[in-house]
Amino acid sequence: MFSEAAGGAADVASVWRAERGRRCEEKSTQTGAVQASEAATQSRRARDAGVQTGDGAGFEGQPPVTPGAVDYSGLLAFLQGVEEPVCRELEKNWKSHAFDGWRAEWAEPTERISCLHSLYYPPARERKLHVTGVSWSSTGAVVACSYGRLDDGDWGAETSYVCAWNRDRRAPDPQRPIWSWTPQRRHGAGLPPTPPVRPRRGEVLVWDTGRPEDPLIWRSGMTDDSHTDPVYQVTWLPGDKQPRLLSSSTDGKILLWQEEKDGLLEPVAGFALALRQIPRGARPKKICRGDAPLGVTALSFSPFDPTVFVAGTEGGDLLKCWAGAETPAVGPPHSGGGLPLKAPAQMAFAPHGGPVYSLSCSPFHRNLFLSGGTDGHVHLYSMLQAQPLVSLQLSKKYVFGVRWSPVRPLVFAAATGEGEIHLFDFGQNSQKPSLSVRQSPEPAYCLEFNPRRAQLLAAGDGGGGVKVWQLGGEFGEEGGRERSQLEMLANEVSD
Repeated sequence: MFSEAAGGAADVASVWRAERGRRCEEKSTQTGAVQASEAATQSRRARDAGVQTGDGAGFEGQPPVTPGAVDYSGLLAFLQGVEEPVCRELEKNWKSHAFDGWRAEWAEPTERISCLHSLYYPPARERKLHVTGVSWSSTGAVVACSYGRLDDGDWGAETSYVCAWNRDRRAPDPQRPIWSWTPQRRHGAGLPPTPPVRPRRGEVLVWDTGRPEDPLIWRSGMTDDSHTDPVYQVTWLPGDKQPRLLSSSTDGKILLWQEEKDGLLEPVAGFALALRQIPRGARPKKICRGDAPLGVTALSFSPFDPTVFVAGTEGGDLLKCWAGAETPAVGPPHSGGGLPLKAPAQMAFAPHGGPVYSLSCSPFHRNLFLSGGTDGHVHLYSMLQAQPLVSLQLSKKYVFGVRWSPVRPLVFAAATGEGEIHLFDFGQNSQKPSLSVRQSPEPAYCLEFNPRRAQLLAAGDGGGGVKVWQLGGEFGEEGGRERSQLEMLANEVSD
């Protein structure tokens, strides 16, 4: 059917390229020129006008008043016309009690109390030492505390510390004070000067925290005129240009110190409290010897008269004293030294049932002061009468510290043996605290308001801790009638 055959080649030309070329065309386009224009406008005329209302009838026939002139005759006539009704309304407002207890809140509402800082020094806590005192620097930025022991132990050999924290530093470490001192060594960096140290062996030391290499600048010597018992309180003498210190001790002496040579403190004047020289009617009956010394455990000077101070004793006695006294003190321990001691007691108040640990003279009234003692009571006294105006039992144990608020005339704070801090406001309730907070399970031994920031309160306790409390706005601003209420309280006569 089929057979091989040889034929010629056939060539078929492609036509798709030619067809594609015939179907394609090239074209171009361009938009026309863009039309743009700019225009500005400005008002060509301006006019300012002012107007003031007024009664034109009264100015008829009067010369025009020059700008800035005052019609004093018309002003006087107006004031004389409204004086009587305005005074009448002011008198009604003064006698009204519609707004008693109301206080304007100019700031955002805050908590009544909150803990800003909880500070402690690890070596002191390891030794189970107590915070025996707290103090603020004059700028209010630095808080310092002293460590010791108030219950038992050998006070002559016990190690003590003084530490300071600067709360204005960014993120202060609560366990690392900027300064820590012992009588033998020091650590840290400088800060503004702080109060003197009061070692329990009867010495008085003064440290200058601006000298990091050698901060100890003054030290009392051990002479016949020095203290022989523990020093309970040291304070700068108020109103004195030359720095001088007052110290009180359980040996019955109150000594005035002044820097001499080679960094030594020398007593230049002194007072002594003896039973025989206490005003009659207030002598303790349990002591028979008339020349027995009365150990001084607390002092407070009047802010209104730097020569007047109140002294508290181990036996619970409260004495008004005068620094200008010239009567010589008699009996031991006031003999044997070369320093003549004076008897400053001028008046005795109703005593506490135990040692007086804290006194605070009011910064708003020259006659009022507070006292706290181991009988658990806080007494409010007037220097014009022996019996207390108010007696409050705050603790079943002890009251170790009382302080008036530096800005609220009717407010004070107290530290108790139960470890609580109480704030009282006599304008609200004279028998119950308006605020209480737990400082520590251990006793609260001391407290102090910040002199520059009145809403800050520092307190120390038996656990070795110092807490800085932020008080609410109600404790930071004086009320409108507080001073008059304080005056009424001071004028009360006790039964």
